[in-house]
Amino acid sequence: MKQVIIVRSDLKMGKGKIAAQACHASIGSFKRTEEDKIRKWELEGSKKVIVSVNNLDELLEIYRAVKEAGISNYLVRDAGHTQIPAGTITCLGIGPDDDEKIDKITGDLKLL
Repeated sequence: MKQVIIVRSDLKMGKGKIAAQACHASIGSFKRTEEDKIRKWELEGSKKVIVSVNNLDELLEIYRAVKEAGISNYLVRDAGHTQIPAGTITCLGIGPDDDEKIDKITGDLKLL
């Protein structure tokens, strides 16, 4: 079991901004996950992997695949208080879910 957070690299966010956006994605997707999957994930150490995509189109392509696969997810839209204009899609949280199920969609992405 794992959770994957995908960050857009084209936005050139600072490290703190990336951390905050990744946290939004993690918590948002966690809240949408079935309780039995959450329990199993927590018992296995709550593994999280953060990867990146080059742009919004790549992120939305993965978002559609994740939705089609029935994996819990959360698309983060920034509030616009600091570095990014309001409404900008910054990250996608996926899972937690089975590693194999998530890897079919995200396995080729580069670690951030």
